[in-house]
Amino acid sequence: MTEHHAHRFERGTDGPKVIVVGVDGSDSSFRAAAYAAGLARRQNALLAVVYVQPVMAAGAALGVPVAETTDEIAEGLIAEIRDATERVRGIFDIRWEFHTFPGDPYNGLVKAADDLKADAVVVGASEQAGHRIVGSVAVRLVKAGRWPVTVVP
Repeated sequence: MTEHHAHRFERGTDGPKVIVVGVDGSDSSFRAAAYAAGLARRQNALLAVVYVQPVMAAGAALGVPVAETTDEIAEGLIAEIRDATERVRGIFDIRWEFHTFPGDPYNGLVKAADDLKADAVVVGASEQAGHRIVGSVAVRLVKAGRWPVTVVP
C-alpha cells in the first residue's frame, strides 16, 4: 500500500523570477510586452525587456548611420515603456529593466535569456510572411528547448 501525502499549498515559492520579453517596436512585440507584464505582475517576477540591436556591417560600410538609428529605436522603446508604467503606477506595479543586446534577434534573445537567467521568454509572433516557411525567431527559441517560450499573436 502506498502512502498518500496531503498536498500543501505554498505561497510565493513557485513561478518565474525573471521573464524576458523581446521588443522591436512591432505591434506583436508590444502585445507580447503587455502579456509578459501581466505575467510578471501576477508572479511578482522581474520583467526584462530586451531590444536586440541589429549589427549591419554592410549598411555601415555604405555610410548608413545604423548605430544611430537603432539607438533611436531603443530610446523610443524605453520612453514608451516608461510612459506605460507611469500610467498604471499605483494600480499595477511591475519591476522591470530594459536591456539591449547586439546581433540578430534569435542569438540576441538567447544571449539575453542566458545572461539574465530567464525562467521564461515571451515574444510576439512574426509579422513577416516568409517566416511561415523558413521559421521565425519564436519557433527557433522553442526548438532550443532551454526555457518555456510563450508566443503572443
